[in-house]
Amino acid sequence: MHLEVRVPQAGRVEVMEAERPEPQPGQVRVAVRRCGICGSDLHFFSGRQPPPPVCPGHEISGIVEAAPGQPQDLREGDRVTIEPLTRCGQCRYCRAGDYHLCPALQIHGIMLPGGMASSIVVPAYTVHRLPAAVDFDVGAMTEPLAVAVHALRLGGIGRDTPVLVLGAGTVGLLTVAAARHLGAPFVAITGRHEHQRRAAAALGADQVLEPQEVSAVGETPRIVVETVGGEADTVDQAITAVDRGGTVVIVGMFDRAPAFSPLLHLIKEARIVGSMIYNASRGRSDFEVALDIASAEHERLARLVTHRFALAAAQEAFETAADKQTGAIKVLVGEDT
Repeated sequence: MHLEVRVPQAGRVEVMEAERPEPQPGQVRVAVRRCGICGSDLHFFSGRQPPPPVCPGHEISGIVEAAPGQPQDLREGDRVTIEPLTRCGQCRYCRAGDYHLCPALQIHGIMLPGGMASSIVVPAYTVHRLPAAVDFDVGAMTEPLAVAVHALRLGGIGRDTPVLVLGAGTVGLLTVAAARHLGAPFVAITGRHEHQRRAAAALGADQVLEPQEVSAVGETPRIVVETVGGEADTVDQAITAVDRGGTVVIVGMFDRAPAFSPLLHLIKEARIVGSMIYNASRGRSDFEVALDIASAEHERLARLVTHRFALAAAQEAFETAADKQTGAIKVLVGEDT
């Protein structure tokens, strides 16, 4: 029996039987073991954005179930994670490794069927084998970890770039882990909730602040990564906090145009850069770097998974993820949870 989640309206998800998808040449079918609930999923669950017309879920790990012709040398039984972007492969963006900017870009879980299902069919080029040290829980977090890697690379991460992360949701916390792995000498983060601040400290943050304490950051950051979005004043906080000539990288999805001081932005000659998921324009792809971090930091990252639900309990999973009083950080659904 093939099951998949659908979102008929804000605040409600349904699990229904559907026809099992069959892979075509160049595609594989992956039996989903874990699928994470992302902050963007909570946007439509809360009614801030329209729900997707397809099965949601883009943070996916599982086992190759069918691979006709063994595309990309993939075989049945391979443990994998999915980079959920389909693209044309021919445009100038794709040729440069900037496939995330492809005009034909489609994302599984938003425009194409996603991973909150028994199985998913995807192009073989989107599939990455999991390192032996990485289980399905952390494997599903490779996707948001790649988002963090991409943001830091856009900011020019290195051994002389102190980092401040605004927001301690999953992406913010993973940005701490990625910044540490990529050589940042100092990493600070802001977090609204106590359980988020504890998680940040466990991941190796040098300083954990409440949102109103940004001015107390211990080292002036060369990179500020904004992960909050919504209606927060975090772009203004970022411009205020960032070093002269530094970079503010925006990852959070805003519900309105954020206010900030253009004069201070000008005086500091700071860069504001939007960060759109991940790509492969710097040699190794962001996803490949994320898999390195997942392997090296597996034990720490695994602690970010606070809740697991069977696919049939998807409604409860979304309600738990949406209510931070539950202590939720990363909530996973899957057939065998």
